[in-house]
Amino acid sequence: MVDRVAGSRSRPSPVSPVSAVEVAAVRQPTVRAHLLPPRVFHDPTVLAYEREAWFGGGWVCVGREEDAPARGAYFLAEVAGESVIVVRGDDGQLRGFYNLCRHRGARLVEASEPCGRLVRFQCPYHAWVYDLEGRLRPPRHTEALEDFDPAEWGLVPICLAKWQGFVFVDLSAEAPALSAFLGDLPPLLERFDLGGLRRARRITYDVGANWKAIVENYEECYHCPGVHPQLNRITPYDLGAYLEGEGPWLGSYMEVVGDFETLSLDGATHGRPPIGGMRDEDLKRVYYLVVWPNLLISLHPDYLMTHWVWPIDSGRTRVVCEWFFDPATMGRPGFDPEDAIGFWDLTNRQDWHVCELQQAGTRSRAYTPGRYSAIEGSVHGFDLMVADRYANDGVTTVVERVAKQTITRPTATRTARRREAGAVTGQ
Repeated sequence: MVDRVAGSRSRPSPVSPVSAVEVAAVRQPTVRAHLLPPRVFHDPTVLAYEREAWFGGGWVCVGREEDAPARGAYFLAEVAGESVIVVRGDDGQLRGFYNLCRHRGARLVEASEPCGRLVRFQCPYHAWVYDLEGRLRPPRHTEALEDFDPAEWGLVPICLAKWQGFVFVDLSAEAPALSAFLGDLPPLLERFDLGGLRRARRITYDVGANWKAIVENYEECYHCPGVHPQLNRITPYDLGAYLEGEGPWLGSYMEVVGDFETLSLDGATHGRPPIGGMRDEDLKRVYYLVVWPNLLISLHPDYLMTHWVWPIDSGRTRVVCEWFFDPATMGRPGFDPEDAIGFWDLTNRQDWHVCELQQAGTRSRAYTPGRYSAIEGSVHGFDLMVADRYANDGVTTVVERVAKQTITRPTATRTARRREAGAVTGQ
């Protein structure tokens, strides 16, 4: 892992529009807690705070190293309303810069070219030129200026760090080193070379729901029997366990049952070998992790799937879903990942539908915050991250052990599980 490589300019800390009193009912043991107050899913002032304090106030994942693999390769990301350039320099180092010229502030790279390769940055307005390390070349007609040193007018850098092929930036320049921020997550996943995997497909979704509702949905499978029958037959909703660890992340796994091998349209891997680092027990599990604030990691025996969750407004979110495989597997004759991609594209769309229903319903004057079920400890865990950051009182609420206990029930038969699922869905 590579930690901080550049600095940036900090801004005054924003003031939370959500008081500790408003989220006091969330900051309780799961068996007593209530869900987040509905206004945090709808109030534009709340989203403005989240963008500035959470997306702009610390580490946030913006992409993958493979998006800028060679010298001059770059990609754009929008973080907390800022356009960010991530570029590979002539020295091979990855850097982040604000996407603006230091002269009159024009965007250097337009949104119509979100990725590509170049030999330098040249402002489209007055042609000021910067090298790939962000240094300004002496502009025309500045020779006579007093007190003007081109060395002091390079691109504004952004803190950037990498882990397992993921690229993180910190606009505040005040966050701890990425290794410290991630806590126990790096050792948990160190046996896997996620950075060595390569993207096979990307699908971007426009979802009519608040970004937090999407993460909450990802954090539970209580809804799976009724919403995801295809998924639930391969990884039943009540089999799995939570992962313990410190840091701004949550994790769990679900068990792959019977003769199924992975999450795909038919439950088969179609000859794809396991990802390197998989142990015997991993071959019958799918791991799900949320890395604060917006990175969702789904590790299957034979592939990795990620979601990046980007708020557009309080009721709309852009979700970028990507699938990664071992390069050697991708190089095999006849490699076709559509069984995995098709499975999750279906599942994603099922999720977006119910998230949009939640977004519509929580707007009602009749809605008051509901209660967590006994198997929604991870939802509560994420909501506690949210609530603690709203309260901003220095208190970190710990999920009670009743919410972190294993949810595996090995004595349940498939028939019993099927009967229970039918009772849940009213079938």
